[in-house]
Amino acid sequence: MVDKPVAFVLGGGGVLGAVEVGMLRALLRAGIRPDLVVGTSIGAVNGALVAAEPAESVTARLVRLWSSAEAGAVYGDSVARQLRRFAARTHLHSPLPLRRLLERELGEDTGFADLPVPFQCCAASIERAAEHWFDSGPLVDAVLASSAVPGLLPPAQIGGEHFVDGGIVNSVPVGRAIGLGARTVFVLQVGRIERPLSPPRRPWEIAQVAFEIARRHRFAREMADLPPGVAVHVLPTGGGSPRDDSPWAYRNLAAVGRRISRAYTASRLYLAKHELGGDA
Repeated sequence: MVDKPVAFVLGGGGVLGAVEVGMLRALLRAGIRPDLVVGTSIGAVNGALVAAEPAESVTARLVRLWSSAEAGAVYGDSVARQLRRFAARTHLHSPLPLRRLLERELGEDTGFADLPVPFQCCAASIERAAEHWFDSGPLVDAVLASSAVPGLLPPAQIGGEHFVDGGIVNSVPVGRAIGLGARTVFVLQVGRIERPLSPPRRPWEIAQVAFEIARRHRFAREMADLPPGVAVHVLPTGGGSPRDDSPWAYRNLAAVGRRISRAYTASRLYLAKHELGGDA
């Protein structure tokens, strides 16, 4: 039984966000459609496409997108070019490939009001040091702001304010969906909350561990404070790899197909087990 309104919550996680495509395919094939979509970072990218096309057909489009040369170009600069850019700037990659990809998929002039399903995405405001939710205005600009991973992409400037990746402040925004009235929430997460943390042993692991603590603490707190009458389903990824936590994992698109397939199978079984969806 699925009580309405139904929200899809799509979390952040870079290239690991391919698993969300498998989860979406399982949900939509089971006849579960969103009344609301909220997303952060890569979840904002996937979520915007679902809000624009809330039908199973969008999953084939997402598979093509994730496997495309354009997706590879988002973080496709050579290491030498990245290091030259980083020596003079605050980021490794240009935001133009991602902008071009989003404009192709969503349309240059599309706004939030044009979407058939309400959609919101989260970013972090630098000037206000605060969580910011986009729910109106140009869609591509907002998704870029939500996806501006510090150090990888430059902050996005909108209305004189600078924004970076929403995962810094709200990586898996369950509370936002509930606050907007959702009664059934499907959480599409990339698997990091499932893996145990251990003390850092290498310099780059210090920031990774600190960020994971912040990410998981907020998610755990929101899950512990669920109001009565709200059902939250955290969909499974089907497993991952220790290499997913490598500092260069964000560039590796080779495992996209496996991630999508594993997450689809695991989520399909989850929905059937809990008797969710028209054919589950």
